[in-house]
Amino acid sequence: MTQGRSIRLFLVDGAPNGLLTAEIMNWTGHVLTGPRSKLPEIIERPECVRTGIYFLVGPDPGNSMRPLVYIGESDDVAARLKQHNREEGKGGKDFWEKVCLVTSKDQNLTKAHVKYLESRLMAQAKHAGRCGLVNGTAHEYGVLPEADQSDMAFFAEQIRIVLPVLGFDFLKAPAETGSTQQTPASPESPVFEMAIPKYGINARAREIDGEFVVLEGSLARDSWVSEHKGYSDLFQQLVQDGVLVSNETDKRRFTKDHSFSSPSAAAAVVSGRNANGRTSWFVEGTRKSYSDWQDEIISQQSHDPDLGEA
Repeated sequence: MTQGRSIRLFLVDGAPNGLLTAEIMNWTGHVLTGPRSKLPEIIERPECVRTGIYFLVGPDPGNSMRPLVYIGESDDVAARLKQHNREEGKGGKDFWEKVCLVTSKDQNLTKAHVKYLESRLMAQAKHAGRCGLVNGTAHEYGVLPEADQSDMAFFAEQIRIVLPVLGFDFLKAPAETGSTQQTPASPESPVFEMAIPKYGINARAREIDGEFVVLEGSLARDSWVSEHKGYSDLFQQLVQDGVLVSNETDKRRFTKDHSFSSPSAAAAVVSGRNANGRTSWFVEGTRKSYSDWQDEIISQQSHDPDLGEA
């Protein structure tokens, strides 16, 4: 079982949409985030004159399903952010609306450390596939002693844990399902299946870490067929990203496991139209719907003697 963690959040100016700091117990890292409109206050913060790694985040005009992200490092983040705030034609970046800065409370991060972190985090963001990476091609930086590389691997893992809490999930790793075609069902996460016999469509999925993951090899409709837009943008984005490729004249195939925010989002992409995933997915080999399975789990928990009387 994954061990719980304590994260301390602090609203610097008392506003939910203002400056926010975050710290994990027993981690030397310190996170500061805020909107671009707060840049004058951000660059005055003591964290901004330290060595650190930072993320610029904004919407992608060509893809509403994921953000654009720039990952950078600097010995003086304040100076670097001032540069990024210039007009695009003057060496700045126009796309970003939020900034997130990660430094060390003990100020032991060096230039070599943050260059290694930048390289590692760029690779992780590219692998996760949850954002458009403005940096372009990720580069390798391995000029660090073995012990320092281990320390930075731990530091990077803490960054990946805390960022989703702050609303940034672009470093969240794809769900690991092991062998996708022969994944054993378990009481916590059975294999679900969805079939549309009329079109010869069969898809398999599992619920992992709060996400609904459609497994590699699953089949979906060839195109979005509903007049209602619904998840059509998501469908088209998966086609564009090569997650859904033409398999036959009237089908597409998932080329890899893909995480969805809900069973309904997954069901809609598979069927090419809006669908209720809670009643469309069934525990493999049964007629027990996702909804029935979840209700059964909740009912069992409410009668667990270790939890007391319901």
